[in-house]
Amino acid sequence: MFMGTLKMARPLHPYLVLVAAVLLPGAGQVINGMPTRALIMLFFMLSLGFVTMQLAPPGRSFIGSHAGGVFVYAIAVMDAYMIARYRWEMFRTRAAVQ
Repeated sequence: MFMGTLKMARPLHPYLVLVAAVLLPGAGQVINGMPTRALIMLFFMLSLGFVTMQLAPPGRSFIGSHAGGVFVYAIAVMDAYMIARYRWEMFRTRAAVQ
């Protein structure tokens, strides 16, 4: 059985993906090569932000009145970083073995 060596392209450093995800919602997923996931995250950010804005009592802070969108934003940042970190570690592990 042939066990050829496959060369993996070096992924971006996870910290670069993290910075992109923090600065622009959905950018981390796009950099990771998951644009559909980025659109889904943006849709839920906007949707839940709008819903909580409508349901929040008057006089709440911006974060409090858009808490649903902020929550999904935080999940999107963690998601982009975790995927980038996983790919980075897989690349490092395979490079160390070869």
